Parts: sequence; C-alpha cells; structure tokens
Amino acid sequence: MASERQARLADRIRVLIAERLEKGLRDPRLGFVTITDVRVTGDLQHASVFYTVLGSTEERASTAVALKAATGMLRSEVGRKLGVRLTPTLEFIPDAIPENAGHIEDLLREARERDESVAGLAATATYAGEADPYVKPREFDDED
Repeated sequence: MASERQARLADRIRVLIAERLEKGLRDPRLGFVTITDVRVTGDLQHASVFYTVLGSTEERASTAVALKAATGMLRSEVGRKLGVRLTPTLEFIPDAIPENAGHIEDLLREARERDESVAGLAATATYAGEADPYVKPREFDDED
C-alpha cells in the first residue's frame, strides 16, 4: 500500500512534468505526450513516469528518445520545484493503454460477431428430442 506521502509526491511530479511538457521542450522529436501516471518507490528515490504519445510508431520512438535526452533537465526542474532534500530519479516508460484498448476493442468485436452467429444458428434450430422433455404425471380417468 502506497503511503500518502508517496502518492502526493507522485501526483506533484506528474503535474510538474506535464506542465513542463506543455510549455514545450526545444526538441523537434517530441510528439504530443500525455503523462498518464507516476509511481514513486517507497524510499522516494525513484519515479516511474508513464506516458502515451498520439501518433505513429515512428513518432512514439522519437518521443521516447527525446524524453530520455531531456530526463536530466526535467529532473533538475522537478527537484527545484518540489523542494525535497533528494530529488527522485526519473524513468520514462511508454504506457500501453492505447494498444490495450485496441486489443480489447478487437476482442469485443470478435465476441459480438460470434454472438450474432450463435443467435443466427439458434433462430433456425430445432429440438433434438421432444420440445418438452420433462416427464409429466399420468392423468387418470374418473373410471379408474
């Protein structure tokens, strides 16, 4: 369970990095980046920064290179604005949310198609035996 201090620090780092990226880095390789999450270790020494990039595979790759190159500058700026004794190291990790969402959409589409095909088969299906397979009690005539 993450401590409250870890959560506050992670949230503050997320905001600071997002604000800095919004102002822009002087790197043409940087694409349209969204910081999705930041996780700080228990000793507050390391921060994993998860991000997504809108664009093609090449744009994602060039953005990863640009973020790696800007890590030192971003860390020093975060350290200046955080006001903590030790600034955590930053590690930028591409978030797999868009890919996972696309995969889930594909799975849902496939499930819908299978449901439709099963529904089509069920509409024209007939019973293998009797329509009502349950045994009913015999009805006795009044004469018995």
